[in-house]
Amino acid sequence: MREKLTVIVPTLNEEENLQACLESVAWADEIIVVDSGSTDATLEIAQSLADRILEHEYINSATQKNWAIPQATHPWVMIVDADERVTPELKKEIQRVLEAPKHQGYSIGRLNHFLGHPLRHGGWSPKEDRNIRLFMRDKGRYEDKEVHADVIVEGSVGHLRHPLIHYSYRSLDQYFRKMERYTRWAAMDIAKKGSPVKWHHVTLRPLGDFIKLYFMKLGFLDGFPGLIIALLSAYYVMVKYSRAWEIEKKGLDTQRANPVSRHKNK
Repeated sequence: MREKLTVIVPTLNEEENLQACLESVAWADEIIVVDSGSTDATLEIAQSLADRILEHEYINSATQKNWAIPQATHPWVMIVDADERVTPELKKEIQRVLEAPKHQGYSIGRLNHFLGHPLRHGGWSPKEDRNIRLFMRDKGRYEDKEVHADVIVEGSVGHLRHPLIHYSYRSLDQYFRKMERYTRWAAMDIAKKGSPVKWHHVTLRPLGDFIKLYFMKLGFLDGFPGLIIALLSAYYVMVKYSRAWEIEKKGLDTQRANPVSRHKNK
């Protein structure tokens, strides 16, 4: 018999995406929507398509998902974001794998769409944008990071061939809104490491990122969308490190304004 599966879908104001997402995973044994305060029609859509709706205050993506994973009824869990779709091919592959799992987790690639165009190069291809999304409920947890946290699995990890479809950015407005949040979170991760931000982090690193994505990883083969996303990725790196420097500077200014007094023992 096939192992039973719970699909977890985190949401916040996802009325444009949620119905298509939930319909693509309707075959799962359980669907849980974990909402963090939606004010649009997200919850109404979820009520008609999900088995359970849980509400939980959002701190960051990893914390939200780590809270949700133990809520799953079944021994296998799959994390699907609202802007992602499980294709019929991926569905069949997952069902086949769960008939006799050989690993405790499985990574899945993503075919990213940017402004309506699929990206097959430039670091955005399913081969390169690959994450563990299917795993045993009691064997996987997200690492403690503010952004871009990966799943850590106790055991071996296999790889599924068919990708998720990811409608990452439908407009530039959406990109910049998400970038505002993600660069802030990424800067906090950098600041936590305690390494000072240097001039080359905000100059050479963005340039190197563009060269790598557009030329070395063949982003130019994706045409004008490939050029735009490579430039935006470089800008993301510059903003991320600039914000980390700002956090660092505020910390130093606070220390100077409130020096710790030390008195010699007599």
